[in-house]
Amino acid sequence: MEFLRYMTSSQQVRALLKSHLSGDDEHFVSVALQIAASAARSGDGKMAKELRDLADRIKAQIQSGGLPKAFPITKPSGELAGLLSVSYPQTRLSEMVLSCDTRELLENVKHEYRAADKLQHHGLSPRRKLLLVGPPGCGKTMTASVLAGELKLPLFNVQLHGLITKYMGETAAKLHLIFQAMTDTRGVYFFDEFDAIGAERGARNDVGEIRRVLNSFLQFLEQDESDGLILAATNHIMMLDDALFRRFDDVIQYLLPTESQFKQLVQNRLSRFLGKRTGWKTLWKTANGLSHAEICRACDDAAKTHVLQDTESIGTSALNSAFQHRRKKLELKAASRK
Repeated sequence: MEFLRYMTSSQQVRALLKSHLSGDDEHFVSVALQIAASAARSGDGKMAKELRDLADRIKAQIQSGGLPKAFPITKPSGELAGLLSVSYPQTRLSEMVLSCDTRELLENVKHEYRAADKLQHHGLSPRRKLLLVGPPGCGKTMTASVLAGELKLPLFNVQLHGLITKYMGETAAKLHLIFQAMTDTRGVYFFDEFDAIGAERGARNDVGEIRRVLNSFLQFLEQDESDGLILAATNHIMMLDDALFRRFDDVIQYLLPTESQFKQLVQNRLSRFLGKRTGWKTLWKTANGLSHAEICRACDDAAKTHVLQDTESIGTSALNSAFQHRRKKLELKAASRK
């Protein structure tokens, strides 16, 4: 940053960063004013004034409660420790292989969130509550990482094993803690395998506690006015209660890769290893029906074999064998469920 050349010591740099990471806004403003004073002593009155003005604006927002709390680089503590796990992804949207429609929706979410102040000035709200639906391994979980990475937010994964209990009322109380955390700390909050709590209330195997949990979730979701994103993902859209769809700002669908997407996935994953001639039609015939994740795993299997055997490149036959192996594993898994 330009104003760092006015720093009189490295202690100010450390103090500025530490105050930001700890969420100590008042100390952050204090250090910023010290930097402004250094700029003034160096003869740059214009820079000093700009820094003082910015510090005053931050201070005013703090006093009015309008400044969103900076997220702490720590793990959730107390009761939240068993309900949320946190990570700080660096994944970007450009790394995903998606349909044009899905990519456009995610670009819109990203753009609206970044322009939230502009939208709110006109009485509008960005899309922040998203329902992700589609078969496993097609990008729902990666989407949560991508939005966190693009928006520079922490990713909080909701731990369903810690959330859902057999005791009446306890699950709803824990759910309330999670929604309270959303208000306290900005981030992307991700409910994976959401059908565990979002199942249709009239289902035959429905029990009273799950109905109460779903009702609580619907209420919390509708009342939520936090600054982060709420994402819920499911492989079983038909199981979800109809009322859920009205509470989410958008539904994003994920599908198995097309032939062109398959080719892009393989090329992205194995760009350093592929031979000059690759039989794409042969490979697609074997890989058709595999998810993005399974295709990537097959590519990794082929790459490891290539490295360990010191072959010149990965040929069509070797890659096709990797896809066949993945397909057989899925067939065995499906057969075991019957």
